[in-house]
Amino acid sequence: MLEVFEPDFGRFLQVLGREGEPDRVPFVEFWIDYRAGEPLAGPPPQDPEASPAYRIKWMQALGFDYVMGVHTFGFPRSEYGLTAEDTSVEHPDEKRGWRDEHRGPIQSWQDFEQYPWPEVQDASFADFEKLERLLPEGMKVLPTLPGGVLENLVDFFGYEQLCFALIEQPDLVRAVVEAIGSRELELVETLADMDCVGALLLNDDLGFKTQTMISPADLRQYVFPWHARIVAAAHRAGKPCMLHACGNVSEVMEDIIGYGMDAKHSFEDVIQPVAEFKAQYGDRLAVLGGIDVNVLAAGTEEEVREYTRRVIEQCAPGGGWALGSGNSLPNYIPSRNYLAMLDEGKKHGVY
Repeated sequence: MLEVFEPDFGRFLQVLGREGEPDRVPFVEFWIDYRAGEPLAGPPPQDPEASPAYRIKWMQALGFDYVMGVHTFGFPRSEYGLTAEDTSVEHPDEKRGWRDEHRGPIQSWQDFEQYPWPEVQDASFADFEKLERLLPEGMKVLPTLPGGVLENLVDFFGYEQLCFALIEQPDLVRAVVEAIGSRELELVETLADMDCVGALLLNDDLGFKTQTMISPADLRQYVFPWHARIVAAAHRAGKPCMLHACGNVSEVMEDIIGYGMDAKHSFEDVIQPVAEFKAQYGDRLAVLGGIDVNVLAAGTEEEVREYTRRVIEQCAPGGGWALGSGNSLPNYIPSRNYLAMLDEGKKHGVY
């Protein structure tokens, strides 16, 4: 069984800054189904007021140096999206959602003008205040955005319609990007000013298995200027910024490094194994996670352990890497496999 670590966000910062080897490889995860940690932290509470304390307990029990913070800012699109039965055997929910690629709430200038654009000043950050009062010494808070610039752009148009709009309605695309980016920049500035926040995360899925969602040229024109502003805002506050981006982003990695991103998260072996990525780019940005979700979800416990040990051997030397899943901790990953991954990190990730 895993023992409780004393959190030290400094070791995570050491990874993000590529400042050599810390005392051990830190753990990293951004999207968590907390039921996976029940064997160590107990079941999630039913009372929302108990959530901050439980999340701290969960993260510390499993060996993390930070806790995820929650705010209420987001772009409302409740009538869009699709659902189906959740078939997870491990921790099933009633429904599983995914994007509707055919349509979104903005198809015209009239839609743009009528959309109820949210304002950061109206959002609640009470969770951060509660966490700050409860944080154990050495622990910090990591916030996320409500999807990144491209993710929200895709959702506002629907992927298929966005592809047409990039050709037929570039002014509308630019206006939507401006509305998204300006608000997300303000959100990052607000979060970065909080003492309890240790680093910022820009979560923006940019691609799929073989390429980026839109052309590299369009990413450079519409999306990356806002990424650069967000990274700069985090850096002005003295805090690093990490990118979670799914998909094949090989054509734009030089851009991502060029606008100052400190770390890259989200890896899939079928695209590029994390060890190969670290060998190629690890001298210019930190590398986070990389234990393939397919292995965690479908492998046996021993397969997970062997795979994790191999990745630790490949990625730990020199520092600049944190151990975690290649993407997230969804409800279909068996608890025993996830805890086995962390256990291998405890045993073999010590420098």
